[in-house]
Amino acid sequence: MSAHLDIVSLEVTRKRAYEAGKLAKRLRHQVGQAIADFNMIEDGDKVMVCLSGGKDSYTMLDILVSLQAKAPVRFELIAVNLDQKQPDFPEHVLPDYLTERGVPFHIIEQDTYSTVTRVIPEGKTMCSLCSRLRRGALYHWAAANGVTKIALGHHRDDILGTFFLNLFYQGSLKAMPPKLRSDDGRHVVIRPLAYCKEDDISDYAEHKQFPIIPCNLCGSQENLQRKAVKRMMQEWERQFPGRSETIFRALGNVAPSQLTDRKLFDFSSLGAREGVMRADAHDWLAGGDAGEH
Repeated sequence: MSAHLDIVSLEVTRKRAYEAGKLAKRLRHQVGQAIADFNMIEDGDKVMVCLSGGKDSYTMLDILVSLQAKAPVRFELIAVNLDQKQPDFPEHVLPDYLTERGVPFHIIEQDTYSTVTRVIPEGKTMCSLCSRLRRGALYHWAAANGVTKIALGHHRDDILGTFFLNLFYQGSLKAMPPKLRSDDGRHVVIRPLAYCKEDDISDYAEHKQFPIIPCNLCGSQENLQRKAVKRMMQEWERQFPGRSETIFRALGNVAPSQLTDRKLFDFSSLGAREGVMRADAHDWLAGGDAGEH
């Protein structure tokens, strides 16, 4: 009986190892594909990997380190964490992990927590201001230390969630691009996990047993609108497996002439006859009863 249990246990262990290997290979492939598709990393780049202590940023760093050895270009990685002086933040966790992994790192110490809690009324979400302060600190360090690319851990589901938030609440068709230039033009931000599913990242982080730092130290709640969108997407995926993947592909398969954005496509000149005077909106409205609907 004992021998039989040992065989079963060994088979289960082998199966888990096989599945973990498949998952790691899939994530590496997806990250490599995203880097290639959007030219995220070039020869000689110094990539700042923003490490929060959550599953996404740990996974991003781990995969970038594994790709670095076999990449067709030479690039440097440095993990950077912003210690915002939140109460009970375990300051030793990230330095210990990164030292053990042999990954170069830097900890920025800036008390943004006190600023946010002083400015934002009690009970209100602190995420927006906290995010701006965090971004400013990271951008400042990047500019001062020769960083050429700033890597963030947003994944496919983050991109889709942002798309639906903008669609439902802002009346705009935009998401979270895999690569962008910052508003001041000084930084290039990349999202190597853009093709990766959150569920896969969760499984990978569990298998790797990353020392996860909880994201609720500040006591703030996750944006309720984003939570509602996430629940909607999860329900869709349960009812219609693959729907999220289809929607994500649609973000890269845009037909401007099939939308209504006049800045994106020149509808005015479409079929217009040369030499014919064009009437503007004022002329059209003046010729009819603007009060009728």
